[in-house]
Amino acid sequence: MSGETPETQSQFAILTSRSFLPLFVTQAISAFNDNAVRNGIAILITYDLAVRFHFDAALFVQAGLALFMLPYFLFSAIAGQLADKYDKARVARWVKLFDLAAMVFGGLSLYLENPVMHLVVLFLAGTTAAFFGPIKYGVLPQYLKREQLIAGNALIELGTFVTILLGTLYGGFLVLQGVGRDVLAISIIVLAVIAYGCAFLMPSAPGDRSITFDWNIPRATLKLLSYAREREDVFWSVIGASWFWFLGAAIMAQLPVFTRDVLLADDTVANAFIGLFTIGIGAGSLLTNALLKGDVSPRYVPVASIMMTVFLLDLYFAAGAAHAAMAGQTDVGILSFFSHWQGWRVGIDLFFVAFFGGLYAVPLNAIMQHRSNPSRRSRVIAANNVMNAIFMIASALAGAVLLKVMSAQAFFLLLGLANAVASVFVARLLTQELAASVARFLFRLFYRVEVKGLENYRAAGRKAVIVANHTSFLDGPLLSAFLPERASFAINTHVAQAWWAKPSFILFKMIAIDPTNPMALRVLVDELKKGRKVVIFPEGRLTVTGALMKVYEGPGAIAQMAKARVLPVRIDGALYTPFSRMRGKLRLRWFPKITITFLPPVKFDPPDGLKGAALRQHQADRLYDVMTDMVFRTSAIDRTLFQSLLDARHTHGGGHKVVEDIARNPTSLGRLVMGSFILGRRMAEMTPGQTNVAVLLPNSIGCLLTIFGLHAFGRVPAMLNFSTGAVNMAAACAAAQATSIVTSKRFIEAGGMEADLKLLSEGRKVIFLEELREGLELKDKLYGLFARVFSKTALRMGGASADANSPAIILFTSGSEGLPKGVVLSHRNLQANRYQAAARIAFTASDVVFNALPMFHAFGLTGGALLPVLAGVRTFLYPSPLHYKVVPELCYETNATVLFGTDTFLMGYARSAHPYDFFNVRLVVAGAERVKPETREAWMEKFGLRILEGYGATECAPVVAVNTPMHFRTGTVGRLLDQIQYKLEEVPGISEGGRLYVKGPNIMLGYLRAEKPGVIEAPEDGWYDTGDIVKIDDDGFVTILGRAKRFAKIAGEMVSLGLVEQKLAEAFPEAQHAVVAVPDLKKGEQLVMFTTDAALDARAVQEKLKAANATALMMPRNVIAVKELPLLGSGKTDYQALNRMAAEQVKP
Repeated sequence: MSGETPETQSQFAILTSRSFLPLFVTQAISAFNDNAVRNGIAILITYDLAVRFHFDAALFVQAGLALFMLPYFLFSAIAGQLADKYDKARVARWVKLFDLAAMVFGGLSLYLENPVMHLVVLFLAGTTAAFFGPIKYGVLPQYLKREQLIAGNALIELGTFVTILLGTLYGGFLVLQGVGRDVLAISIIVLAVIAYGCAFLMPSAPGDRSITFDWNIPRATLKLLSYAREREDVFWSVIGASWFWFLGAAIMAQLPVFTRDVLLADDTVANAFIGLFTIGIGAGSLLTNALLKGDVSPRYVPVASIMMTVFLLDLYFAAGAAHAAMAGQTDVGILSFFSHWQGWRVGIDLFFVAFFGGLYAVPLNAIMQHRSNPSRRSRVIAANNVMNAIFMIASALAGAVLLKVMSAQAFFLLLGLANAVASVFVARLLTQELAASVARFLFRLFYRVEVKGLENYRAAGRKAVIVANHTSFLDGPLLSAFLPERASFAINTHVAQAWWAKPSFILFKMIAIDPTNPMALRVLVDELKKGRKVVIFPEGRLTVTGALMKVYEGPGAIAQMAKARVLPVRIDGALYTPFSRMRGKLRLRWFPKITITFLPPVKFDPPDGLKGAALRQHQADRLYDVMTDMVFRTSAIDRTLFQSLLDARHTHGGGHKVVEDIARNPTSLGRLVMGSFILGRRMAEMTPGQTNVAVLLPNSIGCLLTIFGLHAFGRVPAMLNFSTGAVNMAAACAAAQATSIVTSKRFIEAGGMEADLKLLSEGRKVIFLEELREGLELKDKLYGLFARVFSKTALRMGGASADANSPAIILFTSGSEGLPKGVVLSHRNLQANRYQAAARIAFTASDVVFNALPMFHAFGLTGGALLPVLAGVRTFLYPSPLHYKVVPELCYETNATVLFGTDTFLMGYARSAHPYDFFNVRLVVAGAERVKPETREAWMEKFGLRILEGYGATECAPVVAVNTPMHFRTGTVGRLLDQIQYKLEEVPGISEGGRLYVKGPNIMLGYLRAEKPGVIEAPEDGWYDTGDIVKIDDDGFVTILGRAKRFAKIAGEMVSLGLVEQKLAEAFPEAQHAVVAVPDLKKGEQLVMFTTDAALDARAVQEKLKAANATALMMPRNVIAVKELPLLGSGKTDYQALNRMAAEQVKP
């Protein structure tokens, strides 16, 4: 089995690419031929022709080098323009044709042994290299994906240096052999033919035909260099890469002299060193891709530069030690030389100089390609070629001059010292990269930082607005350290003046923005238009709630103006450090794990015609949705509820008091975990082989312990709705195939449900919590201690499900319109919904949630229990929402800040409570039924509180939409939560809106029915039919028009029973009313009104409704007075009971 990593596998897989392979072969052959010809001619002149014809060999060789380099100065400007203007593959074919002609001429020159022709050949070879350079590097971004650029450059670099070595050795060896010149001549021509053929296999790479040619070479060359200077990082990459060529050329040129004069070794050792040097560059180039994992980033360049210096300096001392070891000898052979440790040390030093050189050079080449303007990319590459030539000539001149006054050993020392200066210069020029490298190391060491979703970063393109949640003072340094490339950070001018912020201007690209100046955003727009990325924290400040705060529209406006994408980034974990503003609100620790997640980029395209304030509001809402979606999508929904309980304990501490009930004994997360294991173990012993276990308990800590205890041992709680009566509960047990019921004697007695339990217990085992508690022994308590410490092990031993998609809870529909059905919700369903709600409504660690809604109801379970408890928010559980006087008193006593309820219950509290009872409440969230206008008015007038109305269904775990403090519209149920898809199906007779279907991660696994016990009926294609008629406005707010089953068809027209009830409530606000429809022989159906106002009759009702502009079809023909409307345990009106009463009392 291969030992390749995924990185190296994908790296070499590029060689099989239809686009890359022809380029690679063409380039490799070109490098081989150029160096075979160049070195062959140099050896031929030095050892043969110069001797025979009596001319200065050294001067001739230097002239040849100069002529080889001259085309880079003469033709780079033209080459760059050609490659940018025309199809690069087509230009490559013409260049390779010219190269073939040059090699034919070169073969002829070798045959004729003409020194002048040799010089012409070197000039022609340099010309083809000058023209092909902008093509081979400029075409890579068109042939490869961004994440393949590093790998492509690494392979090109490897191929280049290997073929340079092979060509150098090949030409130098053959040229002095008997028929070697003929073989060399023929082989370079054959290879040139192959290269020409490969050029025809290169796929099309179109250019920009609008480019105007500038034939003035000096002016065009200067223009090339100006293009390279357009981006600072690109320009310094050119300088850095050119320095690498300076260093490499100097080392390679002096290795033979260094080996002979300093190391006292022969040419075999010199060739071995050349081979080692070449292999080192190739190895370093390949490692670059594995380290960067496809990111185009110079993060390792400063480190590589420093390490090159280290090994160059050691090379000086190693050479001295080798010289001493070889003293008294000359032309030491390779075996003798490497029999000494000193010889190996020299080889190791040379290898690692080259190795870190490869690590240094490859990212710089990739940066030139990726970050330069695509329309000028080849000209930037041409500018790089010019700079490389300048540096290489400077290297040759420096060697020629300095070696007259110092030894090769001293020359290498000088190179090491020069590289040390260059390292400092590179570190200074790439300050952010150096600082980022150090920061990355420290962050990974102390915070175990994990970065996810880098593929989304790449998908964002060259220009993007990076938006992140702002949790701590570490956020900026974290992003600067882990962003794959340099980005500009927007900073408030006021903050920028702080002493602690000033160093960041030295280390990072900071742009001070005055938020009071509307034109200040233009600076960021201009930065984006230059092809750069800008980082903005849309909240404008650090969070003090632990959740998203107000989101400004600025980043959305900037992205739209610059036609850039918005790239959301979630920073998770930094909130728990002392560098946040959560001291006293959360358990802080010095080194929590931090995760940075990049989400898919988003394009901001506002609807046509939006301007001014409407456009700004749209941008703000869109950006807010992006941010909340980011928070939700990075949440841990793929964990079980018990795993999340353990996570909460880890985050907030085992001693954190999280839940309390009427026993007034607050329970910590640690005790909740331990108690769940102890109770769960006892229940598991009494329910062997069972999967679903019925739970008949009120809101209490005991109920919460039972749920988690059953989960710990692989059971699924089936929450019985005790308000529906024994028959419905028995049907629920049958549907869930629950043969055991967990309940409490005290609860049964207090609720007077002895008769119900007797019926339920027929054929089923009843488990009382009191008996379990009394039966606890020492071994149970010891097990609890073990499970508290080794919780994950205990979960595995207990058989707890680790699959988030497995059933977690079985709830039952309220039965308002038929027999209750079992609703099977997975761990993922419940997790998704609690995170969806938390992303929109900020629950803080300082909140106290008061929940009187029963946990057999999805609203009470998810919103009132799981959401706060698993978030570490203090929660008070009260057993009944009907205690209208007690609930407000307890809210006052417990300092409750969040209250959940239904319209019926909230109106009851409003009538009974003292105006100061809810003094500390900041959020009142209502669901399960429509909130009446009078209820809103009562709460606002008496308590100064706005009710946040939401909408949901048990099948949706339950929340689908909700009004929030930041997005509120009276009369609606708010906007749909994140990642919930919807569709509206047209309903005959309904002029606006439609029947709502929803799909998302919170939608149930399926139904359980009493007639099909144990069989889960999944919703078709994941779509749940809510049965509600709704309309959704342009801003996404949902208005409930009524239930499809709550419409009557009278004389062929659809009449909303909910709308009739609304008008009755407005007309007679002192009483409660409900309307149902019964058959009518003439008109199809007729309306029947139930009211708690005994004085009302049909005439009075019709008069009031007429005054309210109600249509004749909306007039109830029958009015029935009742003492009180029948209610379900959830607080909803029991329409099933009313339908039975209407059918009994009204004739068709």
